[in-house]
Amino acid sequence: MAGITPPDLQKALSGAEYPTDAKKLAKVARDNHAPKEVTERIKHLGKQEFQNPAEVSKAVFRNE
Repeated sequence: MAGITPPDLQKALSGAEYPTDAKKLAKVARDNHAPKEVTERIKHLGKQEFQNPAEVSKAVFRNE
């Protein structure tokens, strides 16, 4: 996942309410004008529910 940093993800998800799912997180990222690479990665996390930002970060950066 070259090009996405933890601060990029944190900025993209600013204002997200938890628990939530990837679809809602992708919308928050789009609303925060995140780069397409970030929103696409979030959308592809699947249907799992995230309890907090740390869980999202772990899922996004898991395959690096």
